[in-house]
Amino acid sequence: MLTCLDWLRQFNLASVTLRLSLAVLCGGMLGLERARKRRPAGFRTYMLVCMGAALTMILGQYEAAMLSGPWAGTAAAIGMRTDVSRFGAQVINGVGFLGAGTIILTGRQQVKGLTTAAGLWTSACMGLAVGAGFYEAVLLAFVFMNLVVHLLPRIERRMLENSRDINLFVEFHSLDQVGEIIHQIKNQGASIYDVELDHGNPTQHPSAVFSVRLDRRGQHAKVLAAVSEMESVYVIHNV
Repeated sequence: MLTCLDWLRQFNLASVTLRLSLAVLCGGMLGLERARKRRPAGFRTYMLVCMGAALTMILGQYEAAMLSGPWAGTAAAIGMRTDVSRFGAQVINGVGFLGAGTIILTGRQQVKGLTTAAGLWTSACMGLAVGAGFYEAVLLAFVFMNLVVHLLPRIERRMLENSRDINLFVEFHSLDQVGEIIHQIKNQGASIYDVELDHGNPTQHPSAVFSVRLDRRGQHAKVLAAVSEMESVYVIHNV
């Protein structure tokens, strides 16, 4: 580890100020990308989660320092001990519930919010590292998280565009048209290996998610156009 940072790893006012400021900065910068995409947990949420995790770790270190110093006599008399690691464990468990609240299943059978939930949880873990004064790990984690959030989505989109497997959400007039839609998809040289039907309700049209495998890459637009031209189809999306 870097010996020049040893003073900032000690438990003093300058170290505490730096840790909380670093947690606010890193958490906020990670949350900016989520905020730009209008996600439920964004700039302020990430900032608060990261700072709260750092504060929790600092609190654990504070109690440990006090129990071995000014409170040592009282602690020995009543047999009181503290384990700094248990504070971090509670943060990780608690943020898991917070992240679960951002995950939803849309009407198009899409799961939304998984990346936001994972980002919150990772932000909390990074906050624990900040609170512990593990600055080298914080820097590495911050760099890797930014790569995942900003760079990898482009690679993921490229991979999906070249994939031969697609999921089509189709909203249509009645269930009688399911066979026609399947026939239209197969006419484009694709095969269907799964269909999830949603019968809808009196105020909605029925819909389905067709899991399709293309015979070659680059046919996404062709299949979408062919199905969208059907008179019985109201909505079609690649999900």
